[in-house]
Amino acid sequence: MSADENRTGILQAQYKNSIKKELVRKSIHICSALIPSFLTFAYWPVIACLAAVLVLYVASETLRKYGVSVPVVSHITEVASRKRDENKFVLGPVTLVLGIIVTALLWKPEAARIGIYALAFGDGLASLGGKLFGRTVIPFTHGKTIAGSLTCFFAVLCSSFAVCKNGFVSLALALSAMAIELIPLGDFDNLVIPVAIGGLSTLLMR
Repeated sequence: MSADENRTGILQAQYKNSIKKELVRKSIHICSALIPSFLTFAYWPVIACLAAVLVLYVASETLRKYGVSVPVVSHITEVASRKRDENKFVLGPVTLVLGIIVTALLWKPEAARIGIYALAFGDGLASLGGKLFGRTVIPFTHGKTIAGSLTCFFAVLCSSFAVCKNGFVSLALALSAMAIELIPLGDFDNLVIPVAIGGLSTLLMR
């Protein structure tokens, strides 16, 4: 095998591994779309469960940093963590749960549902779409792609319309979510997107 072929094989393996990690991470994101339905039936118990999950994760991740593995939780974290998270506290799940909790506490059910859906589908599918189909990188966005941004736009457009049934509001929310997603916020987009989109939907639906 030539050096070029060997290099190509390594790059392909790295790409497949990154897609696998992204699928795991975004599956967790998309599953958060179930939370608004749970909140409808048992609001405070669900909030309490989310808070308990947050505490459990922080404890697990702290122990993992000291070499103590917590069954299931530590394994999922290792499988889903990105290269930038190596040897660090993986912050993504913390901001994800906080984003959901804060959105649910701040906004009325319909607005909270729209915000959480924007996180689940918009942010959840954007990076996956970018990794799978992204070819054109948008300048000054730390690697964000046109494909990823369009994925975010259409995901939020559809999910918002499914809730509010208002084309103008859905369009404004989709454009706003796409703009926020372009900002290189790192893991804090999990917190900013649902809170901001939930707040904006509250203003637009008055």
